[in-house]
This record gives sequence, structure tokens and C-alpha cells, in this order.
Amino acid sequence: MIYDLGCGSGEVTRLLSERWPSARVWGLDNSKEMLEKAASEPGRVRWIESDIRSWRPDQPPDLIYSNATLQWLEGHQELFPRLVGFLKAGGCLAAQMPLSWGAPSHRLMRETLANGGLGGSALGTETLRQGVARNWVEDVGVYYDLLAGCTGSLDIWETEYLQVLEGDDPVLEWVKGTGLRPILNSLDDREREVFLAEYGRRLRAAYPLRGDGRTLYPFRRLFIVATV
Repeated sequence: MIYDLGCGSGEVTRLLSERWPSARVWGLDNSKEMLEKAASEPGRVRWIESDIRSWRPDQPPDLIYSNATLQWLEGHQELFPRLVGFLKAGGCLAAQMPLSWGAPSHRLMRETLANGGLGGSALGTETLRQGVARNWVEDVGVYYDLLAGCTGSLDIWETEYLQVLEGDDPVLEWVKGTGLRPILNSLDDREREVFLAEYGRRLRAAYPLRGDGRTLYPFRRLFIVATV
């Protein structure tokens, strides 16, 4: 039994189903739109609309998998032990989260909200700025301390990928699909226009074009594989 938490439109969930063809596989997401898109393709996967924070499996899973989703949730001190506690004996929690808070792209995101408006004014609400300023992923030692005592084996590691991007404003286009979404969804049309213009300018300075016209974008990720 396998659950993909935060499955989105289900591409990885279907890969899990193909990798373990005899397993029952569920894709879970809180977006009805994403689940409808996932279900539009035929397959064995079952799709569930639910919030990870309140979700409980009907039976202990063999694998709980989550790719770039858990960083959006608060309360990791309770969340991670709870997920591991759902597993059957020998089961595994496999999770990946981006470590992007300290990257120049995300630092500039916060700074542009704070002072990127006309005349150096702030953009958005104070609630938005506080939410973006928060580092939602703990230090690696926190996850070790949370999981070491309740697992039989625990592997935690960090990897930095060097993305080679092409096109105009490639870093801006990259983060539009990830960390920038809460900001763009919260600003009004005028503020969004001002923010994107100023943020794009700052990104171009921080991530200059190389001689061949491409842009290098280092991107760190945290991986956790916890087996009970």
C-alpha cells in the first residue's frame, strides 16, 4: 500500500504505480482541480481529496512518499513522527523538501516584498510578508532528532543541483512554479506588476547570463528516507 502525499496532477504517482504494479496506490492532494487532471488519465491509481494535516490512512502503508509538498505545512515537530507512526512494520517514509529559504532568489523575494514598491514601499499585506519570511523547513538535525528514536534506519542528506536555465528571466520563470505562487496569488494586479518588474531586475543581477546565453541556478534539496 502506497500513498503519494501532495500528488498534484499525478505524474510521479503513476510512476510509483508502475514501479510496484502489485501495490495499491493512492494519490492524495487538497486541490480538486489537480486531482481531476490526475484522474483524466486511465490507470490503477486511486485519487483522494484530503488535507495532509488531518489525513489518516485506513490501513498502515508500506510507503508514504512526498515530493516537494511538506515544506508548505506547519508543525513539522508533530507532522513527521505522525506520518512515521502510520507505517506498518518495515514501512518507509520518503520525503523531499527544497532548501530554498537561504538562496539569493528567495532572499530577494522577501526583500522585494519589503521594499520593492514605488519609493521603496512595501508590497502586499503584513501577513503575507511574515508568511514569506518564515523558514518552513527545519535544520537537518531537527529531523534527525525527531525520527532517530522511532525508526529502524534513517537516511538524511542534502544535494545541490545546478540547474542550467535558458530563456529570458529564467530564474523568475522557475520560481513562478514554486515559491513565488503564494505571493502572486496574494497581490492585486497593480502590485503584482510592480513586484515582478522589480524582482526580475534583481534576479538578473544576482543570476547573470553566462557567455553562452544560459543562466546557472543552484538549488538545494533535503531528502529523508525513514524506515520503521
